[in-house]
Amino acid sequence: MREILISVGVMLVCIVFLVVAQFNQPQAAIATPLQPPIEQAQLSTPMPDNAPDDATEPASTSETTPETASPESATPEAATTTDSGLQYVDLVEGTGAVPRAGQTVYVHYTGTLEDGTKFDSSRDRNRPFSFRLGAGQVIRGWDEGISTMRVGGRRQLVIPPDLGYGSRGVGPIPPNSTLVFDVELLRIG
Repeated sequence: MREILISVGVMLVCIVFLVVAQFNQPQAAIATPLQPPIEQAQLSTPMPDNAPDDATEPASTSETTPETASPESATPEAATTTDSGLQYVDLVEGTGAVPRAGQTVYVHYTGTLEDGTKFDSSRDRNRPFSFRLGAGQVIRGWDEGISTMRVGGRRQLVIPPDLGYGSRGVGPIPPNSTLVFDVELLRIG
């Protein structure tokens, strides 16, 4: 009986250690789901008849590189504002497929606060970020903003707090922050 009690005690200590370690680990700012997934109807975007059928079509080579088309070059007049308050400017129009809810998308991004302070970037890590669109794996502003992009496109997303991290903030992102992302949709698949 004594051995059983010792084993249970060791297991409890291990569980407590794992829980504490989980909460103390730094998380990637963009990968923390905070909101419920957007419904399928909100994400569906009709594709024109001439759109490519291959959803995994690679991004076409564009003459505009991340260094030549900066988010600062996007003018507020050119921004499209959605009903939710998300604003976006297409820096490069993609020519590939439009992702659908449930598909895995691969993107490069740089996230900044309104004052230009960078808080995260897949480009700095030289490793694209992937997630399942519409599954609530990312902030709502991302699900909404990327759902209407085409592969090969690059877009500036201006995400209000209620579509981002809201009043809680995360890591270097203060509560009630408007977030600015430069996102490039690399591929679907």
